[in-house]
Amino acid sequence: MNPIKTRFRAFSLVEVLAAVSIIGIIAFLAIPNIVAIKQDSERNLAISRAEAVNMAIVSYIQSNGKAAVAPGWSALNDQQRYTLLIPYLSFAPANLTDFIPKGYSTKLPANLNALTKSVLTDTSTATVIAY
Repeated sequence: MNPIKTRFRAFSLVEVLAAVSIIGIIAFLAIPNIVAIKQDSERNLAISRAEAVNMAIVSYIQSNGKAAVAPGWSALNDQQRYTLLIPYLSFAPANLTDFIPKGYSTKLPANLNALTKSVLTDTSTATVIAY
């Protein structure tokens, strides 16, 4: 075998640049979709957690009796109300702000006689989320 006639098989610089360009274009098109999916999942988690709080309120009322808990409920702030609900929530942290995902806030109902749902708000736009 003649060493002078030996050719190495490799990609040219143009082929490598073309491949990198194609990968960059695909990434450019995919990243906004990934961000939108992440935002949707955080919103869905916030809604799910707000529903869990609502179910915990109902369980709290059923366990203790509406006549016994309704009068004292309105005198408490949201964190104190949440502390009463922790036994009715699975794996709940000690603070309400840790339970609701970042970027969202919730306001627990002030009156248990009306049995209204907690209010979930997107803090980035100050929009109340209907769920």
